Amino acid sequence: MIENLARGVQTFTSNAFLVSGDRTVVVDPGANFDVVDRITEHADDIDAVVLTHTHRDHIGNLEAVKTAFDVDAWGYDPAFEGVDHAIEDEQRLQLGDEEYVALHTPGHKDDHLCLYAADPGVLFAGDLVFQNGSFGRTDLEEGNRDLLIESIDRLRAEVSPDLEEMHTGHGPSSTTDPYDHIELAARMARQA
Repeated sequence: MIENLARGVQTFTSNAFLVSGDRTVVVDPGANFDVVDRITEHADDIDAVVLTHTHRDHIGNLEAVKTAFDVDAWGYDPAFEGVDHAIEDEQRLQLGDEEYVALHTPGHKDDHLCLYAADPGVLFAGDLVFQNGSFGRTDLEEGNRDLLIESIDRLRAEVSPDLEEMHTGHGPSSTTDPYDHIELAARMARQA
C-alpha cells in the first residue's frame, strides 16, 4: 500500500510516500510539516527512508524521521549528510512487498534516482517527470537540461508502457496512462 503523507499539506514540501508491507519504507520524507505524526497514523514502525534526491523540500524532515524511528536513510550519494547507505544504479531494493530497481536519473540533481517495480507496474519518479508532460527544473545547482533529457529517455526505455502507477515528487500521482506522461515529458523537455 502506498500513502502520500503530504496529501493536503499547505507548505513548501515534496510528496512523502509511505510504502507499507514486509519492508515499510518512507520515500522522501518531505519538509516543513509533522511527517512523524502522519507516519504513526498509518504504521507503528518503519524500516528505512529512501531518497529520490537531496533537495531540501524532499529531505527537510529526514532527521526527524531517522530519530523518531531509529532508521537509516538510503540514497545515491552517501557523501551527503544524512544519507547512511548508497543506492547504486540498477540496485534492487525492497519497498513494501515489492522489489524495485533504482535508476540513476540525473539532470534535475546529480544524485536523482527513480524507483521502478516492474511486476506491479509502479514508479516513483521523484522530480524527473510529472503529470501532463511536466519535468524537473534544470535552473537549480546541478541542473542540466541535456542530462535530464537523457534521463527521461532512459526511464522511457526501462519502464513498461503498461505502467500502472506513477508517484511524483510534486502534484498528484498518475494512475491513468502514466507512461503517456513520461513520453510527453520527453517531448516537452526537448521543446522548452
